[in-house]
Amino acid sequence: MRIKAALDRIPGGMMVVPLLLAATINTFAPDLLRIGNFTEALFVNSASALIALFLLCAGAQINLRNFGVSVGKGATLLTMKWLVGATIGLLAFALAGPNGLFLGLAPIAIIAAMTNSNGGLYMAIVGQYGKEDDKAAYSLLALNDGPFLTMIALSIFGAMGFVEGFFSFTSFISVLLPIIIGMVLGNLDGDMRQFLAKGSDMLIPFFAFALGMGINFQAIITGGLSGILLGVATVILTGGAGYLVFKMLGWNPIVGAAEGSTAGNAVATPAAIAGASAAFASVSELATVQVAASTVTTAILLPIFIAFLVKRLEKKGKLPASANSKTA
Repeated sequence: MRIKAALDRIPGGMMVVPLLLAATINTFAPDLLRIGNFTEALFVNSASALIALFLLCAGAQINLRNFGVSVGKGATLLTMKWLVGATIGLLAFALAGPNGLFLGLAPIAIIAAMTNSNGGLYMAIVGQYGKEDDKAAYSLLALNDGPFLTMIALSIFGAMGFVEGFFSFTSFISVLLPIIIGMVLGNLDGDMRQFLAKGSDMLIPFFAFALGMGINFQAIITGGLSGILLGVATVILTGGAGYLVFKMLGWNPIVGAAEGSTAGNAVATPAAIAGASAAFASVSELATVQVAASTVTTAILLPIFIAFLVKRLEKKGKLPASANSKTA
């Protein structure tokens, strides 16, 4: 029985399938796994600990030794993604209704989905249409994994008065510290980086399941359509911005558009944010579902968007040589 192969065929399957399976159990048989001891500790109450370990493993993959053009490209994409997501998130905070939502979307879901990108999808697209320095840019793009950039945006909003009762410095550091520890370990010892890299993928379905045990189908019904729209906006706005910025700088615009996605690990961001500030606890569940929906939507839509852009450039005779050679 090829369970992993089946999950790999589903966009974001390792994250989304366990989460929805747990949500199904929590909706129709909420006490099934709440039987105490190791079972409840792993399948119900483990999300915070597993997310912390995941962040440490992800931090170890951030390589501080890579410089040159790849760093310039990575920094450009990282900044672009953050600016688009943070700006739209700020507007959502400013225009949110009494329930804290903007057009049915939780502002933290907007920021989490738009500032995070699917590294596997980026590498797949760049492997087909880009060059080696485009691939190397991902070492810097790893910084948008997890809640780090979302917390920076929210901290700025707090200083501007859009978020009340936001992070204390201690709370901020307590969420950031696992990433820093992982980053230090990975850069001091390449073997540790390789060892911890295995943990990133392995932990995802387990903390996804634990997150799902806090979700019911009412939340999915409420947040699903909005999450799909969030995914569409992420592809068009962040992918489109990357395309235009790279085109303006004389780089391959297809590589810029490859950042227009939401990674599966972004589903953990609302819970991490709520853990650092109780002000977001009320929308954490809804935001989690919306980010999950965005993850699946972008995984399906971004390759279609990229194909459209490639055809458009081909018709104009402006497809970069590096991309053209890969499609020949």
